[in-house]
Amino acid sequence: MTDTWTTFLRTQGAVFTDGQVSGFGQPAADRRVAHAGDVLVDLTHLAFIRVSGADRTIFLNGQLTNDIQSLDAGHSQLSAWCSSKGRMLALFRVLAADQAYLLQLPALLRDDVIKRLRVFVMRAKVQIEAADDTLVHFGLAGPHAAALLNQAIGPIPNNVNEVSVSAGLTVVRLHGATPRFEIIGAPDDASRLWSALNSTATPASAATWDWLDIVAGIPTVLPPTSDTFVPQMANLDLIDGINFNKGCYTGQEIVARVHYRGRIKQRMYRARVRGTEMPLPGDTIFAANSTGQSTGTVVLAAASPDAGHDLLAVIHSESVARGELHLHRPDGPRLTIESLPYRVPS
Repeated sequence: MTDTWTTFLRTQGAVFTDGQVSGFGQPAADRRVAHAGDVLVDLTHLAFIRVSGADRTIFLNGQLTNDIQSLDAGHSQLSAWCSSKGRMLALFRVLAADQAYLLQLPALLRDDVIKRLRVFVMRAKVQIEAADDTLVHFGLAGPHAAALLNQAIGPIPNNVNEVSVSAGLTVVRLHGATPRFEIIGAPDDASRLWSALNSTATPASAATWDWLDIVAGIPTVLPPTSDTFVPQMANLDLIDGINFNKGCYTGQEIVARVHYRGRIKQRMYRARVRGTEMPLPGDTIFAANSTGQSTGTVVLAAASPDAGHDLLAVIHSESVARGELHLHRPDGPRLTIESLPYRVPS
């Protein structure tokens, strides 16, 4: 986060915790507005890695699950970086920038991923570095989000994953039950747009953005779940995060085997749990009357506007079909499976 952006957010009433915006003083109101209204969210909890150099496309195409060679400036894509065992080490939103690619991921993973990615560069002409010193980004979501952006800066993307540039700002259309956008740019340009939108949209916390991801069925990889899930377990094949025709990449043999043999015993589901205790990524899920073997793992959770917590979790499909799932232990808080905006194969 740049000093200019930090100062601006403080003038907007932002509350900072551990160097990141934890909210604007009204978390319950944030959640209610996110359910049916328009929200503005600082996205500093997400970081950017810049990959540049003459060999950047070939290098990334040999590392990630999606087809980097097909990516252009008018589109973004979700793409996972896997271990040799086919398990996701990180999940990126990838954008084609000026003579480079931007990889967006949780800030908690950024430094470790940079270090580990550099190991694979070898003699390739590739530079990998953090890109948060000059760029800021925030989200806008809600039923009027598209109209508000169009009025403020002009034409915007019509379809999910499309990218446009207006008034010096990059706008990415994201998955969402209602229109959802990410805006990326220099601090001064971003500040002007935030101020223009703030008269109508409500500033909200990063947790609110997590909740919107949960409702949209968009996974993330955080430190407790890194190297845990094959991409299909997190439904990446259902949201255009894997290209099965692109050729080799790290972990490709495992990912392809799972796809062509159809042996996906675990899938990501949306669920709700009552109570005041926040589920955390990596928390275990059990079937009722189990003998102690867990049947699922929490991917992401956030407080629900309707009390309790909503979450995404990778769970054995057989356990979902049988019903009665519990958080933490076989007799723990009960989970209720909720719908996702796309069909999860049984």
